Amino acid sequence: MIANKRTYSAVLVVLALTLLAASRPLLFAEPSAARWRVQLDQVDSGDVNIEPAFKVAIYENLVDELTKTKQFKEVLRSGDRSANGRPDLLILKTIVEAYTPGSETRRAVTTVSGATKLRVRSRLCTSQGQVVMEFVVDGNVRFFGGNLRATHNLARNVAHDIQKTKLPDPTPLVSQK
Repeated sequence: MIANKRTYSAVLVVLALTLLAASRPLLFAEPSAARWRVQLDQVDSGDVNIEPAFKVAIYENLVDELTKTKQFKEVLRSGDRSANGRPDLLILKTIVEAYTPGSETRRAVTTVSGATKLRVRSRLCTSQGQVVMEFVVDGNVRFFGGNLRATHNLARNVAHDIQKTKLPDPTPLVSQK
């Protein structure tokens, strides 16, 4: 009789722990950020003379890095028709503010000069144009790596800044139309 009570109690404890472990992601998930979708606008070169390969690389690396964060329901590309009319949509606008072309050869020889440097202003806006957050981010490659590595570092820094900032709940922003 005592063995049956112990077995029954052990089964209940195991069952309770299993249910708690299964519901943990639901209990500790960040609800507001998980409800947003983000669409990336094409990179705007502004007044800066930047090579088209760098603009494309910044855009593609932003798509990759924002997807890796898993902070958004979806990461959508510019012109994606599934984004039309979505109230839970943020739009990431990226404007290049500074670009210093570097030299892989000079970096390899001297390790002091030849750095590729990028600075962008990124702005997260609602589909109605309300600015949710704005920040300036740098990306560079100083020692080793190709010049386009600066775009990867830049995108990683943009994603990191977005991730460390708590996004507002989309419901109040949408209802303020």
